[in-house]
Amino acid sequence: MLIIQNLSFKISGKTLFDSTSATIPKGHKIGLVGRNGTGKTSLFKLIRNEWSPETGTINFPKNFIVGGVEQEAPSSSASLLETVLMADKERSLLLKEAKTESDPNRISEIQNRLSDIQSHTAEARASTILAGLGFDTQEQKRPCSEFSGGWRMRVALAATLFSNPDLLLLDEPTNYLDIEGSMWLDNFLNKYSSTVLIISHDRDLLNNSVNGILHLSGCKLNYYKGNYDQFESERRVKLEQQMSTKKKQDAQRQHIQSFVDRFRYKASKARQAQSRLKQLEKMQPILAISENVVSAFNFPSPKEISPPIIKIENGSVGYNENIVLNNINVRLDHDDRIALLGANGEGKSTLSKLLAGKISLINGEIIKSGKLKVGFFAQHQLEELTLGESPFEHFSKLLTEDSISKIRAKLGAAGINSDIADNPVEKLSGGQKARLMMALATIEAPHLLILDEPTNHLDIESREALVHALNDFSGAVIIVSHDVHLVEMIADRLWLVKSGKVTQYDGDINDYRKKLLSDRSNKPKIKNITAPLKRNDENDNLVVSITTKIKNCEKKIELLLKKKNETQKMISGSAGINLQSYQINQIKNKLDKISKEIEEEEKHWLALQE
Repeated sequence: MLIIQNLSFKISGKTLFDSTSATIPKGHKIGLVGRNGTGKTSLFKLIRNEWSPETGTINFPKNFIVGGVEQEAPSSSASLLETVLMADKERSLLLKEAKTESDPNRISEIQNRLSDIQSHTAEARASTILAGLGFDTQEQKRPCSEFSGGWRMRVALAATLFSNPDLLLLDEPTNYLDIEGSMWLDNFLNKYSSTVLIISHDRDLLNNSVNGILHLSGCKLNYYKGNYDQFESERRVKLEQQMSTKKKQDAQRQHIQSFVDRFRYKASKARQAQSRLKQLEKMQPILAISENVVSAFNFPSPKEISPPIIKIENGSVGYNENIVLNNINVRLDHDDRIALLGANGEGKSTLSKLLAGKISLINGEIIKSGKLKVGFFAQHQLEELTLGESPFEHFSKLLTEDSISKIRAKLGAAGINSDIADNPVEKLSGGQKARLMMALATIEAPHLLILDEPTNHLDIESREALVHALNDFSGAVIIVSHDVHLVEMIADRLWLVKSGKVTQYDGDINDYRKKLLSDRSNKPKIKNITAPLKRNDENDNLVVSITTKIKNCEKKIELLLKKKNETQKMISGSAGINLQSYQINQIKNKLDKISKEIEEEEKHWLALQE
């Protein structure tokens, strides 16, 4: 159980928490929501004891382990699998100690503890988590340093999940995941037995994976049972009730005040007027719940051009003659709303760059208007912003012929208000930087707008504002996003990028999710089959064969575990007191050998299950 009591905290003079309290029951999965900048990440730092509150306490049970994704992505020469395994610090320390320990009693304690924490299955569990987050078996063996920052953040997430803390803190965990990875995380969190606190603006994650919402607003924490949709509905009712009550009180106060003003100086009514005045003073005014209005996104309308805006025939694209996508045959018209589906690494970004004109075809033909303007937004482009320059200065470079007032008007229309327009980029939040990049991408009124993960740094309210703006936009839109809600609200066509091909997906985004779930549950039981099986009886015989292998494997594991326990008894308690050091070392070597055999059999068993 996590108990927050009378918490108060300020940062740079701004109050984030004002004597607020909340209780998170053990084993609950809670979504922490609130506008950008309200203090959600600061609360995580307070829970992890990185910062200290001004007043109040944050309490949890003794020896309670709090885990979260490190801000710095792992970049060492260690492999992905090794990096994840090292996250279980207890296991790592025990294994290290076991290599040098000579005391029989301590050796027994170590081996028993390793057995209790299921050390022999650690590698298989770590590999499963990495696979769920998009890393195949070969990639898991490669060093972290070979991967980009986004992929290394996935490794950091995998390490955190593997460490299995009592309280799991996740800050926007889906930002670096595709739809497949997000679905896997949903499933993982649903099965996770410990307490989870998630900062997220991903509506689907908050609907599928949590059973409570902790809302941070007005420097207070308020707990709601249920998922995000239930929270939103309940909060809307509360807002309406409070507004109605305030309206009634305001009318009553006005009525009393008018009586006082009218009769205060009349002798016959003076006593009544004074009584009403006291009544007015005793009435505690009901404050309206302040809901800051989210700045809208406004995208300028493009000038019409002849259709199609882009057409590709028999196209191939890649890098340095290495073809990523082949035989591309697609057509884009001005009113298209298309979402690109497919796992990370299949070529969605490559296709986006091709359509944006950032890379060229290797083979085939691309037809497009000479007047075509394309707006391109990608998360990595945030790095291209000049940190020391303001949004106004970024706009001024592109709008050289516009007056200062006109530039500021365009900034305002893009949702970049005067309070941040002159601030250097380095002082802007992630959401504000994303707005600026979105505004720069659409500044020339593009006919085609390509958005690669546009919602990563936006809160839920800003995401809804983006949905409205895209639906009002008169040009074509292509979206690459893990945000299922965004895809559902915007896209009317789906393109599947898979196995080097781009194909039309017949169905909606929910059909695609169901297909992914079905594919995962119906994985073939046999791997590395070189030739297709032709007859049903061959298939049947094969299934029987695999079933037999699985049973044999389970029996072998059982025998090895029994053998391990018997070996441990040889050096534990009174049995090991009279043993010589060389005898103890012999037994330790035997235990290591048995443990390795168990690990190999576990791997074999897992492979057969797949």
